[in-house]
Amino acid sequence: MPVDLLGNIAPYFAPIVVLVLILASSIKIVPEYQRAVVFFLGRFQGVKGPGLIIVIPGVQQMQRVDLRVITLDVPSQDVISRDNVTVHVNAVLYFRVIDPERAVIRVEDFGVATSQLAQTTLRSVLGKHDLDEMLSERDKLNRDVQEIIDAQTEEWGIKVANVEIKQVDLNESMIRAIGRQAEAERERRAKVIHAEGELQASQKLLEAAQVMSKSSGSMQLRYLQTLADMSNSNSSTVVFPLPIEIMETFKKMAAVTDSPTDHAPVKPD
Repeated sequence: MPVDLLGNIAPYFAPIVVLVLILASSIKIVPEYQRAVVFFLGRFQGVKGPGLIIVIPGVQQMQRVDLRVITLDVPSQDVISRDNVTVHVNAVLYFRVIDPERAVIRVEDFGVATSQLAQTTLRSVLGKHDLDEMLSERDKLNRDVQEIIDAQTEEWGIKVANVEIKQVDLNESMIRAIGRQAEAERERRAKVIHAEGELQASQKLLEAAQVMSKSSGSMQLRYLQTLADMSNSNSSTVVFPLPIEIMETFKKMAAVTDSPTDHAPVKPD
């Protein structure tokens, strides 16, 4: 009886094995961070996953798409700035797929396409700015590049999260020229500050002279302070104090001598 049973099952054994192998190969497991884009006889059928899905071999095709953030290193680019300075710039791009259907159907390789687009956009955007803006306004340049790339990759179902310019390298001659320019700028600022200090000091001295001219006592105090400062210094100069009243007498005598009445001609009788 068992021999007869095996004899009856034997013709179906091969089809059963083939069917089991087909079922085993058709079972796919899609992780949480992936989606499966399924095609039925070449036509788009749908996006499946995550979890356990069945894809019939020979009839259905499946392509996995990673939904995690992808870090793309943009190679170093030679950029000519608006002020005709050649610099080497590299950057890093962060993007992710938000629509697996468009990422598979509308572009052949979204990773390569995004990389090439990032390179051309980086050269185009930085070429519109001066070298000083590249060095000082990097955050603004990052936003400009990110917005342009994101607008163009939206058609591919890709969202550009961030763009960061890593390095802006200059050649040796340009570094020396920038150093000379910075030194000249520091000298200019030092001269301006010195001139402003001289101007403020002269204004204060003028105000002090005006105040002292209104009071003879303040002039006397200043005179005595000057004598005290000179006596404290280690010098061989001998100072003979002269009262200020004598100077005032001399000034009055000079004023009388220079008065117009003294030089008026005598009219003949």
